[in-house]
Amino acid sequence: MRLLVLGHGYSAGFLTRLLVPRGWAVTGTTRDDPARVAEAGASPLRWPGEEPAIRAEIARADAILISAGPDAEGDPALRDFADALAAAPARWLGYLSTTGVYGDHAGGWVDETTPLTPATRRGQQRVAAESAWQALATAHGLPLHIFRLAGIYGPGRGPFHKLREGTARRIVKPGQVFSRIHAEDIAQTLAASIAQPNPGAIYNLCDDDPAPPEEVIAHAAALLGRPLPPAEDYATAEMTPMARSFYAESKRVSNRRMRQELGVDLLFPDYRSGLAALLAAETA
Repeated sequence: MRLLVLGHGYSAGFLTRLLVPRGWAVTGTTRDDPARVAEAGASPLRWPGEEPAIRAEIARADAILISAGPDAEGDPALRDFADALAAAPARWLGYLSTTGVYGDHAGGWVDETTPLTPATRRGQQRVAAESAWQALATAHGLPLHIFRLAGIYGPGRGPFHKLREGTARRIVKPGQVFSRIHAEDIAQTLAASIAQPNPGAIYNLCDDDPAPPEEVIAHAAALLGRPLPPAEDYATAEMTPMARSFYAESKRVSNRRMRQELGVDLLFPDYRSGLAALLAAETA
């Protein structure tokens, strides 16, 4: 079995490490870091740079994962490979999107049926990309699955690094909650979907415990035995426009469909279990 990943980044690395021992051959594209792709166990191809080889992989892959995000001009995979993808024989096509497509719900719950009302430019670009992929899939009968990812954390990515670097901030905005998911749970959910395709399906990928970001930072600091960063009022805190935009949306994301349809039993159902496992792995 062959998997092609267009945009083999952080999350895709965990999927590769999960599938290769099961007999999968994985090819992943990268702009400028083939060593990182190879370290995960995938065969690297440069994109841009090796488009003919990528087209050849599209033509023989059993599964294709699109992990590259959209830009101001649209989705790069569709821009460069729409014709090849339209004719792809793959039995599974996955697109990694974001829960940012739902916009702000003042801390309320959202699921896959919630209307898409993104508040940020990133979210708006994702909605446009989702629509473009759905149009291609409808026109050519492609087995498209969309995965809306919450905030991703895992080894080397999360509050521990920020606390150790001294860059962690405890921004407090009353009522603010985020959903998140461990990278290993992303991988096992994608693998479950590949094993039981359901073309047209959309899944939220998140854990069971939406929580305020300042709570997560406080818990991580306690685990490390580090001083708690001082609380900063969101209204007056100095932040870049990009950083402030992350606080423009507050919602609790439901993972019920992921659990029920794919039978996923989360390895890390909340940030406490996820952070504890990360710390234990560091000290093992």
